[in-house]
Amino acid sequence: MNSLWNRFKYTVQADLHTAFDKKETKNPIAMLNQYIREAEKQTESIGTFLERQSKLQLELQKELNEAEKMADKRRGQLELAKENNEEDLIAFAEAEITAYNTRAAELSISVLEAANELSILERKFEEMKHKVKDMKVRQLQLMGKENVTRAHHRMDQVISPSNAENHFATVNEMNAYIENLGGKINQEYEASSMERRLESLTKNPTKEEAIV
Repeated sequence: MNSLWNRFKYTVQADLHTAFDKKETKNPIAMLNQYIREAEKQTESIGTFLERQSKLQLELQKELNEAEKMADKRRGQLELAKENNEEDLIAFAEAEITAYNTRAAELSISVLEAANELSILERKFEEMKHKVKDMKVRQLQLMGKENVTRAHHRMDQVISPSNAENHFATVNEMNAYIENLGGKINQEYEASSMERRLESLTKNPTKEEAIV
């Protein structure tokens, strides 16, 4: 019967531990761990956006340089066309210069905007990384406090157990039990010693009885 009861008791305890573990997944540290993992994924993803934005800015700058270069080239060709009175080439060169100048002006604005946007993104990205780092520091702090709390709880259970099934409510009661047990052993030893002496007297008559 006791064996069956113990088996049932341990099964219930195991189920309680499992339920407690599941409940722990909703505690602040578990939630913070999940949040940090998500934040790290987002940080990695945003890093690729910044890298792409930087490349796009370089491409815009490259297009701007090309437009300015072609505008200068057409201006030189326009002068040659004028010197040679090539009216159709003059008209073509002027149209080309206008187109390249317009493109260069738009690209100049785009390059400035891209540079400004990239600067803002980089600052926010660094701020984000600092936030994630702060959360990881907070994570370590909470884990340390949780560890200390668990250690205190386990030690308190040993120093002053509150389980009703435990035979000793406190260490002092345990000591008292040991001392009481020692007293009983001494009493039993003394009693057995007295009994042996009485037996000895029964088996060995006194000197007076021996003389008679």
